[in-house]
Amino acid sequence: MKNIFLIAILALSLNGFAQNTKTKNASNLETITLGGGCYWCVEAVYENLDGVKSVVSGFSGGKVANPTYEEVCTGTTGHAEVVQITYDKTKTDINEIFQVFFTVHDPTTLNRQGADVGTQYRSVIFYKNAEQKNAAESIIAELNKAKVYNSPIVTKVEPFKAFYKAEDYHQNYYANNKNQPYCKMVIQPKIEKFEKVFKDKLRKK
Repeated sequence: MKNIFLIAILALSLNGFAQNTKTKNASNLETITLGGGCYWCVEAVYENLDGVKSVVSGFSGGKVANPTYEEVCTGTTGHAEVVQITYDKTKTDINEIFQVFFTVHDPTTLNRQGADVGTQYRSVIFYKNAEQKNAAESIIAELNKAKVYNSPIVTKVEPFKAFYKAEDYHQNYYANNKNQPYCKMVIQPKIEKFEKVFKDKLRKK
């Protein structure tokens, strides 16, 4: 992946992003559902983005209602591991959400992220309205045109149908299990990359 081009594109986009100071209320909140491999990784990154109100790990895109983690792991339910992100539009926007998404996972590997292999780990965006759909298709086209990656992006852009929350022990997994080998070797490098590229957009702790 040609990171230098990706960072340049993101920098240009971020420079043009102006924060709005409107009064916060429910109308300023929006939700998007994204799959970028193991949801523990994606959840941990977005929990550190300023403007994100909540991140919930779960499943979307399958044919079985209320699937369990064990069922999804078989690859037979059709679900992807996803995170449902609720964000404040006065602090961030859908374009920035997607910029983070395409920075912290590899959207060119079909049905896998690193050692995590299977359709449940596919790269996918489940859009809820025309704005989200257009923004997703636009950034994918932009990244492909700029040849940011060595291979074409395989991320699917599909209409949102349903979201099923994963079991409680999957929520805030990184925060609760930082000493686990997977957290140290897989999740921590993604967080560090995110913090480097988006250092001006980190949530204040």
